[in-house]
Amino acid sequence: MGDNHRASSDFDVADTSGQRLGEELTRQDQTLLVAVLELLPLGVGVYDHRGDLLHANALMRDYVGLTGPSSYNPDLSGRWQGYDFHNRPIPPDRYPGNRALRGETVRPGIDLVHIDHDGRERWKRVSAAPLHPKTAMAGNVIVIVQDVGDLEEAAKRSGAASIESASQLRFLEATLSSIPDFVYAFDRERRFAYANEAMLGFFGLPASAMLGRTLADLNYPPDLAKDLNGHIDRVLNEGVTTEGEFYYRSPSGCGAYYDFLWGPLRAADGSIKFVVGVSRNTSERHAMEEKLKRSEARLRAATDLVCLGIYSWDPTTGALTWDERIRAMWGLPADEPVDIAVFEAGVHPDDLTRVRDAIAVCIDPAGNGAYNIEYRVIGHVDGETRHIATSGRTTFADGHAEGFIGAVIDVTSQRHAEMAIRASEAQFRSFAEHSRSLIWIGDVEAEQIIYRSAAFERIWGMPCQEGPTALGDWIKDVHPDDRQQVERSLALVKAGEAVEFEYRIIRPGDGTIRWLRDTCFPIGGENGAIKRIGGIATDLSQEDEHQIYIVSSNLSEARRLANIVRSLECRVRTFDSASTFLDMAPVLAPGCVLADLRQPKNQSLLIPRELKARSIAMPTIVLGSPTADVASAVHAMKAGAVDYLSLSDDDALRSALLTAIRECHSGVRPTTIDESAAARLGRLTPRERQVLVGLVDGGTNKTIGQKLGISSRTVELHRAQVMSRLNAGNLMELLQIALAAGMESTSSAGRNQRKPT
Repeated sequence: MGDNHRASSDFDVADTSGQRLGEELTRQDQTLLVAVLELLPLGVGVYDHRGDLLHANALMRDYVGLTGPSSYNPDLSGRWQGYDFHNRPIPPDRYPGNRALRGETVRPGIDLVHIDHDGRERWKRVSAAPLHPKTAMAGNVIVIVQDVGDLEEAAKRSGAASIESASQLRFLEATLSSIPDFVYAFDRERRFAYANEAMLGFFGLPASAMLGRTLADLNYPPDLAKDLNGHIDRVLNEGVTTEGEFYYRSPSGCGAYYDFLWGPLRAADGSIKFVVGVSRNTSERHAMEEKLKRSEARLRAATDLVCLGIYSWDPTTGALTWDERIRAMWGLPADEPVDIAVFEAGVHPDDLTRVRDAIAVCIDPAGNGAYNIEYRVIGHVDGETRHIATSGRTTFADGHAEGFIGAVIDVTSQRHAEMAIRASEAQFRSFAEHSRSLIWIGDVEAEQIIYRSAAFERIWGMPCQEGPTALGDWIKDVHPDDRQQVERSLALVKAGEAVEFEYRIIRPGDGTIRWLRDTCFPIGGENGAIKRIGGIATDLSQEDEHQIYIVSSNLSEARRLANIVRSLECRVRTFDSASTFLDMAPVLAPGCVLADLRQPKNQSLLIPRELKARSIAMPTIVLGSPTADVASAVHAMKAGAVDYLSLSDDDALRSALLTAIRECHSGVRPTTIDESAAARLGRLTPRERQVLVGLVDGGTNKTIGQKLGISSRTVELHRAQVMSRLNAGNLMELLQIALAAGMESTSSAGRNQRKPT
C-alpha cells in the first residue's frame, strides 16, 4: 500500500468516513466479498447475453447441475417452467433472466419449477438484475436462485471459494448490492465496516452516516446491543461461526424478526480482522409458526373433544407413529413401541383381510389415496373387542406412496347401542306381527301411517302394503256415523292425551262392517313435542271361529283340557284364576268360557256372575267333579252358566263339550243397544260416572263441580273423557246412551218413590 494509506492490520476506521472505509475495504480486501458471498444461502451467478453462465458461487455450482435458466439453450429451456396466478404457463421471454437482459430488475423474484437431472421437480425463487453499465461486465445480468424448499440446507452447504479476476470482483460488488438480504461487516471495534444497499435502505441512511458506527450509535435497544455485541466478541475472540434471531424495530417504526449468521474473516497471518454477517427478515416464518401452533392447539382440542386418535405411516419403511389414544384402543401401554406386526395382531381375524385390501387400495398411485374403513380390534392386554372407524389419505411423489396420515375413533358404544336398538326392534316386530290386535304408528307432521302390523290384513281384508297410508285416506274406511268422533279422538292424542274409543269400519273389499276398539297414545320426540302417535286396535266383531277360554288353577289339567279343545278345531286360551280372566274379559274376542270347578276352593262360579253383571256376552260352561250332586249343577246354572258337565273320561268330555259349544254358539245373539250402552258405562271410573249422573240431572259444569267439590275445569275434562269412552259426538248422544243403559236422573227417581203410609 502507498504512503497515504495505512496497513490493513492498522486500519483505523475512525480516521476516515464510513463510505470511504467501505470503498477501500472492497478494493483492498476482496476476500471480504468472497466470504460474504459464500455465506449466503443463495445461488448467485452472472450470465452473458447468450445465456451462458460466466461466474457463480459454490452453492450455485452445486445446484443439481444447474447451468442457467436460459430460453436460448434448447437443451435447458424445457427444464424450467413458471405459472401465473391463474395457473397458466409463463412464456420463456418472461423469465427473470431474459427480462434482466432487456434492462428490467426482477426482485424479489418469481418461483419457477426446475427439473433436475434425475427427473425430480424442485421450486426455486429466481431474481435477476442487469449489471451496472459502468462495469466491465455491462450487458450481462446477475441471477440469484433460492431453493424454496431447502434454504437451510443450502446455507449449511456454503463453503470457501476464491475468485481472483477483477471482473469477478466487480461481479461480487454488483451482486452484494443486488441481494435483498442484509449483508454487512464489523471491524474489531464492533463498528460497521460494510453494508449493502438493502441494509442502508432499511436504516434510511447513506453509507457515510452508517459506516463506522456501532449498534449503540444506531440506537439499538441496550439489551439487544449487548447481546449482539457478545456474538461479535465470540467471533473475534474464538474464531467461531454464530447464528441467532432477534426482534428489532427500525427508526421508521417497522418491527420485525431477523435471523443472523456471522463468521470470521482472517488476514494473511491468520488473525481475525472482520466479522462478516448476513441477516434476513423472518417475520413471515414467525407468523406461520404462530399460526401453526394455533392450528395444532385447535386440532388437539378437537381431537380431545371427540376422542380422536391421530397416526402416521411411512409406506416405504413401514414406520408407524401412534398417539396414546390409539395405543389404548389396541390395549397397549402409552410407551409401547408399535409396528405393522403389532397393528395387525390387534385386528380381529375376521376383519384382517378386508383391512389389508383397503390399505393396498389407498397406496395404489392409480387411486386417490383415500382410506375409509371400520373394523374390530382386540386389546393386547385386556382382550376387549372394540369397534373403530378410521379415515386417512396417502401422499404420492414420483408415482409412489411416500406418506400417510389418518385418524381413528372408537365407535364401540355406538355400535352396541345400534345392536340393542335392532334387538329391541326385532322383539317389537315379533310381538306385533304375532298379535291379533292391529298395532299402528302414524307421523303427525306428515299425516301418514308409517307402520301397521300383520293383523291389518285380517281386520281390513286387504294386504298391508295395499292399505292407505295417508290418515285422510284411511279415515274414509271409517263408518260415516263414527268419523267425527274418531277425528276428535285423534286430535286429543296429537295434543298429548291417551284415548280409548270404539268405531266401525266398512271393509273396502267386501263391504262388511267391523267394530273396533282403539287404544291410541302420543309418542313424544326428543324435545317433548308430539312427533308420532300410535294405537292398538282390537276387532270386537263376532268371529266365525270358536274361541274357548279355559279357567283352571291346575296347570297340568289346563293343558289337558286345552288339547281336548284344540282337537275340536277350536282356538283356546288358558287362565290360572277367575280374577285374571275377569280382568282381561272386556278386551277378549267373543267366545265360550270353560270354568273348571274340580279343584278345592275354586272361585270359578264368580265368572258367570261377573260376566252377566258386566253385560259381557260370553257363555260359561262349568266343568264339575264326577262326584258332584245335582245341587252343584243348580248353583252353577243360577250363577249364570249355560251348561254344567260332570264327566269322568276324556271321550265323554269331548262329546259333551262339543255339543255344549255348538249350543252356546247357536244361542249367542247380537248385543242389543241397551246391553252395548250398559257395557260402555261399565268402563267408566267412579268420578266419571258421577259427572255423567250430574249431566243426566241437567247440571252444568259449574253446578256439578260445586256438588262434587271440584273445579268446573276438572268437570269439563271428565266430561270430555266420558264422551270419548261412550263414543258420543255431543251431549244429546251422551244422554241417549246413559238412558239406554238404564241410568235415570236422581230427581225423577225421587218422584217415582212412594211415600210411606
